[in-house]
Amino acid sequence: MYSFPILVSNFRFDASNMKKVLWFVVFIIHAPIIMAQAYTSYFTGNSVNLPTSPKGGMCLMGGATEDDNAMKWFLEQSDVGDILVLRASGSDGYNSYLYSSLGVPVNSVETIVFNTITASYDSYVHQKINDAEAIWLAGGDQWDYVTLWRDTPIADLINSAVADRNIVIGGTSAGMAVLGDYYFSAEYGTVTSSSALNNPYDIRVRVDSNAFFENEFMQNVITDTHYDDPDRRGRHVAFLARMYTDYGVEGKGIACDEYTAVCIDTNGLAQVFGGYPTYDDNAYFVQLNCELMDLSPENCTPGYSLNWNLSGEAIKACQIKGTSSGSNTFNLTSWTSAFGSWNNWSVNNGVFQEEIGDEVRCESNGITSNQLNQAIKVSPNPAINYVRLSSNHTINVVSLYNMQGKNIFKYRFQSNSIQLNFENINSGIYSLLIENDQGRVVKKLIVE
Repeated sequence: MYSFPILVSNFRFDASNMKKVLWFVVFIIHAPIIMAQAYTSYFTGNSVNLPTSPKGGMCLMGGATEDDNAMKWFLEQSDVGDILVLRASGSDGYNSYLYSSLGVPVNSVETIVFNTITASYDSYVHQKINDAEAIWLAGGDQWDYVTLWRDTPIADLINSAVADRNIVIGGTSAGMAVLGDYYFSAEYGTVTSSSALNNPYDIRVRVDSNAFFENEFMQNVITDTHYDDPDRRGRHVAFLARMYTDYGVEGKGIACDEYTAVCIDTNGLAQVFGGYPTYDDNAYFVQLNCELMDLSPENCTPGYSLNWNLSGEAIKACQIKGTSSGSNTFNLTSWTSAFGSWNNWSVNNGVFQEEIGDEVRCESNGITSNQLNQAIKVSPNPAINYVRLSSNHTINVVSLYNMQGKNIFKYRFQSNSIQLNFENINSGIYSLLIENDQGRVVKKLIVE
């Protein structure tokens, strides 16, 4: 085993090119510094790439120290493969931990620290993503990850690796925060539950929907971390309120206390790892109460406290204890569980409230969000004067929202095929909420 840092993005230091290293050092001593290094790399293990058959999945860690048993699960999913750690700060803290401390054999561990966005376009970094069987996103500041990786080859390559090669992906703290379909970007820094509930449109409440990382079990999900220190349940509910108000999305949430992890296999079964009963480690699976006819917050407007009460039952949350074996589970295909306790969450004029509740029970019909999205067609898009909707099931309700979350119209139908007149709709980007007998789906619509 060997371990060393790489200090310049396009030059590797190892014993086989020591003469080049010496020449390079001499050159650096006498040459002016032209540009800052794009990234720093730390490598441990076998330098020869070993393609394996990874088992896929996702590991979500709540922050603070990693849970060893969850990280063992993560490494085992790589099938003795190459582990790649991506981060925007820190150094090689993961290398020896993942390579030798956990007792799970892997081929190599490499940490790449992104110093500038130039690294996101570097061929060496791209190759390392293509060679990896497991990718771990370290903690830090999620806005760094958004600015460095979103809309760059990094996000595209990782998504391709998950879809095409079935690699396992995971992250802790900020790394977990960016793995949802929707995500708190922290563009203007963090936000407390108190601030988010007293004004869900506080500038710091940034719920981003732009495409980033993709996973079928994270559709319409927004994550949150460090759930117990400080208490973040309130701000998580504010995020869900913004998703419903701004995008017409019935959002879901996955959250972890510190030292707690949720590990999701390719069938959507989520195991919760932690230190219970020695420590009170929990994961939370949060969803809007689909048993209610109207899910809308009573008040979610800029400058006012959030009011999302609905008789104290606006939100259903399943709290599951994290154990060393990960034996307590949650099914992400049906969003149900035989483990944990169910609570009703609500917000009364900016004050978070929790009461003991019952498990949510809604018909799922076995239809996934992706299947429903594909089954409902919208054309043309962009639209000029009209839009046609078609579905293999009866369409019941169609609502249009602008990007500020204002409802433009809401119509009720009983038809599989509908044409809507858009002659009086201003140009812009909208969210079209469509409900049929199978569920709800939101389509982005451009009106020209």
